[in-house]
Amino acid sequence: MRKKRRKGFRLDLLVCAGTGCVANNSFGIREELEKEIARRDLGYEVRVVTTGCQGFCERGPIVIVQPDGIFYQRVKKEHISHLVEEHLLKGRPVKDLMYVPSPEKPPVSKMMDIGFFKHQRLIVLRNRGRLDPENIDEYIGFDGYQALEKAFTTMTSKQILEEIKASGLRGRGGAGFLTGLKWELCHASPGRVKYIVCNGDEGDHGAFMDRSVLEADPHAVIEGMAIGAKAMGAHRGFIYVRNEYPLAVKRIQIALAQAVEYGLLGKDILGTGFDFTIEVVRGSGAFVCGEETALLVSIEGRVGRPRPRPPYPAKEGLWRKPTNINNVETWANVPVIIRRGARWFSSIGTKKSKGTKIFSLVGKINNTGLVEVPMGITLREIIYDIGGGIPGDKKFKAVQTGGPSGGCIPNALLDLPIDYEGLSKAGSMMGSGGMIVMDEDTCMVDVARYFLNFTQQESCGKCPSCRLGTKQMVTILDRIIEGNGRDGDIESLAEIGKNVKQSSLCGLGQTASNPVLTTLKYFKDEYEAHIKEKRCPALVCKALISYVIDPGACSGCTVCSKNCPSNAITGEPKKVHVIDQSKCTKCGICMTVCPDKFSAVKKVSPAKTKI
Repeated sequence: MRKKRRKGFRLDLLVCAGTGCVANNSFGIREELEKEIARRDLGYEVRVVTTGCQGFCERGPIVIVQPDGIFYQRVKKEHISHLVEEHLLKGRPVKDLMYVPSPEKPPVSKMMDIGFFKHQRLIVLRNRGRLDPENIDEYIGFDGYQALEKAFTTMTSKQILEEIKASGLRGRGGAGFLTGLKWELCHASPGRVKYIVCNGDEGDHGAFMDRSVLEADPHAVIEGMAIGAKAMGAHRGFIYVRNEYPLAVKRIQIALAQAVEYGLLGKDILGTGFDFTIEVVRGSGAFVCGEETALLVSIEGRVGRPRPRPPYPAKEGLWRKPTNINNVETWANVPVIIRRGARWFSSIGTKKSKGTKIFSLVGKINNTGLVEVPMGITLREIIYDIGGGIPGDKKFKAVQTGGPSGGCIPNALLDLPIDYEGLSKAGSMMGSGGMIVMDEDTCMVDVARYFLNFTQQESCGKCPSCRLGTKQMVTILDRIIEGNGRDGDIESLAEIGKNVKQSSLCGLGQTASNPVLTTLKYFKDEYEAHIKEKRCPALVCKALISYVIDPGACSGCTVCSKNCPSNAITGEPKKVHVIDQSKCTKCGICMTVCPDKFSAVKKVSPAKTKI
C-alpha cells in the first residue's frame, strides 16, 4: 500500500470547506489566500489546504494556521491581505479575526483553548479539519487504511467480528443495536451473496452529522465498510445518501475512485483475493427512507415504504439476500476500533453505551455546530461548557434529542447523562444525534405541533395508526394553538399518541408521538394555559397574543406606524401611538422596528391589552 506524508511546509492554512463554510464563500477565501501567498512569493513555505467541516459552523468561514493551531473565524476576502502580511510575514497573529467568548473577555488565539473544542473527544471526527478529503494520500498520512491492512492481512473474519463485539459499539443511527451482534447475524446467514449498506439518509431537523463526516472524511467510511465486508463475507456495498448533499456525494465518489486506484477496493484487495465494491445511491429526500427496510426498497428502485419484520435484513434484505445496514457514524468508528483495539474503545463512555457520539448542536445556543463527546456526558456540560449557554442570558427551557421523533427534555433534567438508556428513560431517544436547544421564549405546544406536523406529512401512509392517528393529533394541536382548545384534548392527545406508538409498523410511526407525549409529561401546564386560560405563556401563538404600545415608553417617533403593513397603528408625531386590535395581523414588525432605547411595543396575552 502506498503511503505518502505531507511535505515540509512551514505553515499549513486549513480552510474549512464543509457545506456551512462553503455557503459563506470559503472557496473564495481559499482562492484569495492562494493569490496573496503567490504574490508575496510564499508558496514554497506556506500551503493552503481545503478541509472538511471544522465543526464550529456558525463561526465560518474558518481558517486554522498550523502547526500553532491559531483559529480565525468569519474570515472575508478583504481580511486576506492583512492576515498574510501580519501573520505569515511578521509572525503576529491577527486578534481581530480571533474568537471572543464574550465582550468582556479577551480573544482566544488557539483552537484548543476555545471551550467549544477543548471539551470534546474525537474518534469519528479525528481527522476533522486537518486533511483534504479529496486526497487519499492525506488520509493515509494520518494512519488511514492501517486498520484495513491489519484486518485483511492478519485477522480472520471471526476475529474481526469478535473485536467489534468486544468494543460494545452500538449503531449510531438511532436504535442503538449492538453492531457486532448485527454483523454476526449477517455473517451467519446462509448464502454466498450478501450486501452491506451505509445509511446516509439524514432527514432530521437541524441534523448534519452524517453529511459532515462524508464531506470531511469519506475514506474513514469506506475503510469501515471494507472491514465489515470482510467480516460478513459481503462483496458488494452501497452508500445511500441524500441527493440534497451534493458536496458529500462528490467527495465520496472521488474517494471511492481513489480507493480503487490504490487497490483498497475492487478486485483482490491488498492481494488477499477478497473482492469488494461500493456504489453510491442517491435518495430523493423521503424522511421515511431513513428506516432501514424502506431504504432497502428504495435502493432496489421501488417506492420507499417500510415492510414488516421479521424477516430482518440480516436474513432477508436487498433482493432477498442477507444485508447489513449501519449509518455513516457507525462505519467511521470501525477503523479506529480495529487499529487501537476493543479494550481502548470500550474504556470510553458508560457501562452500556461505549465510545463517543456526534451531535449537531443547534437552536437557542451560543455555539452552534458539530460536536463529538463521550457517552455519559451531561446535558449541562454540552449546553454550557461546549455550547456556551443560551443567547441573551435567557433561561434554558428544554432540548429535543433524536430528531423530529425525539422527545423534549426539560431544565429539571439538565444533569441527565447522555446515553441510550438515559434518554430512553426520559422519554426521548438518541436518534442519529440531532440536539435542538430551546429557551424561555419557546412555546412547547407549538414545538410539539411543529414536529408532529412534519412526521405526519412524511408518513408513507401504510399504517392507518400512523396515517390517521398523527393527523388527528395535529388537528387537536392546531385547535389548541388557535385558542379553541377543549376539555379532554390533553387526554385525547395522550391516548392517540400511545396508540400510534404501539401499533405502527416502523420506527417513524413508533416514535412520531414522542414530542407530544414528552411535552405533555413535562410541560402539561402550558397545554392547560392554552386550553383553559386561552393564553400562551411564551407569547408565541398568534391567536393568543396581542401587540400593544406602552404609553409611558412611546415617544411618538412614528417608526412603527410607517412600517405597519395593515395600517393598524395611529398617532401624531411626538404623541403616544395606539394599535387597533381589529386591524392588527400580529406580524410583529412594530416590535422589530421600535427603537431599542424606547422598546415601547409589547407582546402580551389578550387579557392584558392595556398597560
